[in-house]
Amino acid sequence: MKRMGMIFRAKANKALDRAEDPRETLDYSYQKQLELLQKVRRGVADVATSRKRLELQLNGLQQQSSKLEEQGRKALALGREDLAREALSRRAGLQQQVTDLETQHQTLQGEEEKLTLAAQRLQAKVDAFRTKKETIKATYTAAQAQTKIGEAFSGISEEMGDVGLAIQRAEDKTQQLQARAGAIDELLASGALDDPSGMAKDDIASELDRISGGSDVELELERMKAELAGGSGDSRQAIEGGKGERPQDPRLDKS
Repeated sequence: MKRMGMIFRAKANKALDRAEDPRETLDYSYQKQLELLQKVRRGVADVATSRKRLELQLNGLQQQSSKLEEQGRKALALGREDLAREALSRRAGLQQQVTDLETQHQTLQGEEEKLTLAAQRLQAKVDAFRTKKETIKATYTAAQAQTKIGEAFSGISEEMGDVGLAIQRAEDKTQQLQARAGAIDELLASGALDDPSGMAKDDIASELDRISGGSDVELELERMKAELAGGSGDSRQAIEGGKGERPQDPRLDKS
């Protein structure tokens, strides 16, 4: 089972390696970095919003503290020491809240500064990665095109390989047909095969036909010469005898 699992993982890894496109991987990594940068920016915005709320609360508490101080002064001026003491007591409580809020404000301000700096650094990193990504993608595309051109010229690509196999099969079939046609011609010429049309002849028959046709022409030529010369029948017979015994032509008999 372990061996089968290892084989399966090896084949799956090989299939994934063939299917993986580095350009798509780079684009995916860049997209993830953009998402992370967006989260950092939202974090900065959230911290800044919280800081702004604390500032508004501080402003409100400071205004109330100032108001209570003024009320205490007026109460003391009117001889109402009890009211002045109460106003100052409330103002002291507000001052404690102001102190706590100021501490929180400083903490948030520090976090905001850290996040802002981190966002700036991350932005610079994303920009650098984008430049490098586009450079790698362009280089990969150029190398891929160059490889395809080289494979096409060398004939080792799948497309050119299929074309080469098709050409080889066509040449093989053509040579096979030519060889078959040549073999049939040789067999017909030798008489090993009969020509259904009756037009095929062996070499001996063809040679006899050629000689026979030539003799007829020579014989006719001699007869015409004899007629023009007004030769006797004996000379005609001698001519015919020299050419071989043939039936006398009725056209030459004038007796």
